[in-house]
Amino acid sequence: MLHRWLPIAILPFALVSAQDEATFSLDVRVVNVLASVRDKSGAFVRDLSKDDFKVLEDGRPQKIAYFARETNLPLTLGLLIDTSMSQARVLDAERAASYRFLDNMLRDKDQVFVMQFDMAVQMAQDLTSSRRQLEETLPLVDTPTHAELEMEGTRGGTLLYDAVVKASRDVMKGREGRKALIVLSDGGENGSTATIEEAIDAAQLSDTLIYSILFADAEYPSWGRGILKRLSKETGGGFYEVSKKESIGEIYAQIQDELRSQYSMGYVPERPVTAPEFRRIAVTVDRPGLTVRARDKYWARR
Repeated sequence: MLHRWLPIAILPFALVSAQDEATFSLDVRVVNVLASVRDKSGAFVRDLSKDDFKVLEDGRPQKIAYFARETNLPLTLGLLIDTSMSQARVLDAERAASYRFLDNMLRDKDQVFVMQFDMAVQMAQDLTSSRRQLEETLPLVDTPTHAELEMEGTRGGTLLYDAVVKASRDVMKGREGRKALIVLSDGGENGSTATIEEAIDAAQLSDTLIYSILFADAEYPSWGRGILKRLSKETGGGFYEVSKKESIGEIYAQIQDELRSQYSMGYVPERPVTAPEFRRIAVTVDRPGLTVRARDKYWARR
């Protein structure tokens, strides 16, 4: 049974790698790490072997027990769309690009949900693998009406942190395999009950990467760049910004490429867990000029 509260999946069951067969008893906790590697030009490197990687936990070397390239694990995606008033003029482009991305990305065993956030957090589409449902849902994701704003006293709001917490705790925490949130926003945050630290912790505890796409209306200042960068960096995902040089469609293509270019590796921690705690992870490769992106900590629990 998968212990679903752990941010780097702890898998207490038999595991067989594409390269290395490794079987573990039911009481062994295996830490699973997803990583992507780029060269100096930014291209993904897909030909590495287990021997090219090194994994440290709290500074201590760990033995990689299993390893696989381009993991075939099921993928759960959450699309979190900022529908506050500052996004009104970019939503059409976001919706169109989002559907093209999902149509190209999803396989039968993958699932996606759509959540929108402004002055409230709403689940627009529960987990589904149906392209028809997504095609029908995305056009309905929109900014609040004047009546809704009047009911809120016209104060509006952008509950970004609350959306990340809700998606992580209510959906991702109960899922197996690979998990990622894609946040489409200008990074504005106004009114959340949760803090950014609580949002990051919720994503880490549910083993969820956050990919942030900054898409701002030119008439509104994009002061939330730092927020989106931090959400992505501390969860092992990536930050992107829509600009004249890079369209939202091109950014989605990069995210799709990364999700299909991940290495999956697992190890049994050499230091037993005596109390629940966060432990630091560092993943490196021996080849010069390469950059690794992976989660840098996980929640260890007995």
